[in-house]
Amino acid sequence: MRALEMGRFYRMGVACSSSRFLLAIPQPQLRISQAAQQSTKKVITIHKEVEKIRNMGISAHIDSGKTTVSERILFYTGRIEAMHEVKGKDQVGAKMDSMELERQRGITIKSAATYTDWKGTNINFIDTPGHVDFTVEVERSLRVLDGAILVLCSVGGVQSQTLTVNRQMQRYNVPCLAFINKCDRTGANPARVLGQVRDKLKHNAAFVQLPIGLESKLAGLVDLVEERAIYFEGEMGEEIRYDEIPANMRAEAKDKRQELLEHVSNGDELIGNMFLEEKLPTLAELKAGMRRACMKRAFTPVFVGSALKNKGVQTLLDGVVDYLPNPSERQNYGLFQKTKDAEPIRTPLDSARSDEKPFLGLAFKLEMGKTGQLTYFRIYQGCLRRGDTVWNSRTGKKVRISRLVRMHSEEMEDVTEVFAGDICAVLGVDCASGDSFVATQDYRMSMESMHIAEPVISMSMKAKDSKYSDQFSKAVNRFTKEDPTFRVYFDPEVKETICQVSCVCMSLARGLSFRHHYVQSGRDLFPMLLTNTESFNGTLLRRSCAKQIPDC
Repeated sequence: MRALEMGRFYRMGVACSSSRFLLAIPQPQLRISQAAQQSTKKVITIHKEVEKIRNMGISAHIDSGKTTVSERILFYTGRIEAMHEVKGKDQVGAKMDSMELERQRGITIKSAATYTDWKGTNINFIDTPGHVDFTVEVERSLRVLDGAILVLCSVGGVQSQTLTVNRQMQRYNVPCLAFINKCDRTGANPARVLGQVRDKLKHNAAFVQLPIGLESKLAGLVDLVEERAIYFEGEMGEEIRYDEIPANMRAEAKDKRQELLEHVSNGDELIGNMFLEEKLPTLAELKAGMRRACMKRAFTPVFVGSALKNKGVQTLLDGVVDYLPNPSERQNYGLFQKTKDAEPIRTPLDSARSDEKPFLGLAFKLEMGKTGQLTYFRIYQGCLRRGDTVWNSRTGKKVRISRLVRMHSEEMEDVTEVFAGDICAVLGVDCASGDSFVATQDYRMSMESMHIAEPVISMSMKAKDSKYSDQFSKAVNRFTKEDPTFRVYFDPEVKETICQVSCVCMSLARGLSFRHHYVQSGRDLFPMLLTNTESFNGTLLRRSCAKQIPDC
C-alpha cells in the first residue's frame, strides 16, 4: 500500500506536537486522532518562504455556505477554539461575520480577511459576500488574490451570482477550486452541478472526490487521486480515517478517475502526452499536472462535502496547498510612467520576499473602524515596515506608517514588517480605495486599477439643516474614498448634490447609522437608505433608476 505521510493536525486551538510517518500499513484502516489534550494557543510564523504562502478567497452565490466553510477552516487550522453558526443563534455568530447586522440576517455584507496555517503553509484568505448588492467587495478582493474557492450548492448548483463571480475570476485570471457544498441536503446532486460548471461556466472540470452516500446518508468521501476512502469522525469531524474504497463504489471510482485523467490531460501537455502514449502517471506526476493546469485556469478540480456536517473541509485545505499558486507563481504587473504626461508602460514586478526591490503596494479596501480609517494593503514588491515613509503615487503625498497589523476578521494583530505576497492593514493613512503606494517619490510606479461597474442608481441628498452642512460634506468625501462605487457631483440645473451608486453603498449604512429598507421597483428590489434621527439628519429627496442593474 502506498506510503502515507501525516502532517500536523489542529483542533480547538491545539497544536498536536507529534507527527506520525507511516511507511507501511498492515491494516486497511488508518485513524488520525488528536494526540495532545492540553489547550494551548496556536502560534503562526508570519514570515515564511514564498512557496509556503497562499492568498485565496471564498466566493459563491447567496447561501451556498461560504461563511460556514470559512468557520470550519478557522477551526480545523486552530485559529478559533469553537465553531459557531452563521445566524448567531448562540449569541456569538461566525467569526468572519463581525457586523451585528450580518449576524442578525445570516448574510455576509462586507468582506473579511484573516490568515491561518495549514500543515506549514500560511493561508491568507478573504470571505466575500454572495449578494449582488455587495459585489464590489468581491471585485476588490479578487483583484489582489492569487487563487479562489468557488463554493456551489449541491441542490441549487450554478446560480446567477455564480456567473458574476466566475466573470470576476476570469477578469483577473484567478485560478480556482470548486467545492460542491451541502451534499447532506435533500435533493443533493453533485453530478448535475458538475455538468452545470462545464456547460454554464465553461470550465474544464472533473471530480477529484466522490461522496459516499448523499443527503442524510452522507458518510464520507472517495479520494480519486489517491484512490482511498476518507471518513470524518469525532464530535466535530476532526478525526480523519482512511480506508479502502467501498466495494459498491469501486467501479464508479475507477470510471471517474479515468475521466479525471482525461480532463487533466486536456489542460496539461505532459499529462496529455502520457495519456496519448497510454502511460499511467504516478501520484506525484498527476498532482503536478493538476497543479500546472489549475494555475493556467485550464482545469478546475471539483471537491465535494458538507461544511455544516463537518465533512470535506480538511481535504479542501489540502487542495488549496496542492493546486493553488503561491505569490511567485503569479506574474503581477505595475504601470511605470517615466514622466507625468508619458503613457504608462506595463512592467513585471518582483515577488521576492526581500527589501532589495522598492516597495509597491495597493490599498484595495478602506474601512472606518473604532480606531479610525483602516486601509487594507496587498504588498506586490519589496518590504513595508512600521515607521516607514511611503508616497501615494496618485496624489504625491507622503505618509508615515505608524501602525502595521494583520487582520483576523475584526481583530488586529500588530506586526513590524510585511513582504511581497502578504496582505495586511495600516491605520491612519489618508487615501482612496485603489491608490498605489511606493517607497520613494521618484519611483513612478502604480498598480493597475480594478473594474468598477457604472452607476445605475441616482439620489439627490442634502443636509436637513444648514448647521449639518460641514458634517454632510465630510461624510460624502469619506464615502467617495471608501467605496469606489459611490460617486458624487453637483447638478447645476436643479442645484442639488447627486450621489450615484452601482451597488448598495453599505458605507452609508455603516457610517451614518442609516436604516436599510427595500422598496419594490419593477422586477428588482432597490435598497433605499433612509435617515435615522441619530445620524446627521441627511434627507433623501429623489431617487431615479434609469435601467436594470447590469452584470458587475
